[in-house]
Amino acid sequence: MVKKNLLKGFKDGIPIFLGYFAVSFTFGISAVKLGISPFQSVLISATNFTSAGQFAALSIITGSLSYFEMALTTFVINLRYFLMSSSLSQKFKPDMPSIHRYLIAFGNTDEVFGVCSMYNGHLPPSYCYGVLSSALPGWVLGTLFGAILGNILTARALSALGIALYGMFIAIIMPTARKEKFIAQIIILSMLLSAIFTFLPILSQISSGSRIIILTILISALAAYIKPIKEGEEDL
Repeated sequence: MVKKNLLKGFKDGIPIFLGYFAVSFTFGISAVKLGISPFQSVLISATNFTSAGQFAALSIITGSLSYFEMALTTFVINLRYFLMSSSLSQKFKPDMPSIHRYLIAFGNTDEVFGVCSMYNGHLPPSYCYGVLSSALPGWVLGTLFGAILGNILTARALSALGIALYGMFIAIIMPTARKEKFIAQIIILSMLLSAIFTFLPILSQISSGSRIIILTILISALAAYIKPIKEGEEDL
């Protein structure tokens, strides 16, 4: 059963591999353009599987901001993984060794969580490892190819590929925004506040890392206060 679950997980993770390769390709290009070496770019992707956190870290690294700002920014941005990992742990057998929980939590991303949470019955660690073994290499390999080709492709080609990141975020938010009017309003509010913090003379003096932290906490708290999720309504 271990081999069967491992193979099934590997197959289910292939679509994630393809998506990660495309997005991390953009990350590799962006990292090299900002002065980070290909090796360092790949190392970042091999130890962090979070697109939003990694792109936020790039601006902090290149801006020579403090380690505290970087740690706090990535912590706030990735808070959702606490919830996802806690939810996923409920599908494991109670006696499953903790080492499996730690390893799976390390590679747990939005897409990995979505695939693993759909597994019927108790979730075997072998299935999760199968998903991780095919999905996560896409993030590392995409970064590697992006970092290498970033020094080869023309400026026009790099500029065109850079749009992929924005396309990814739009693809994430638009389906939900169309279904939920409140989510669309929060997205618009986020854009307006971000613009204010960027262009208003006083607020623009705040570092980019601190801005991300402030806006994330402020907007999340406001949304939770206005429209709290009642018990039984969670879509996990």
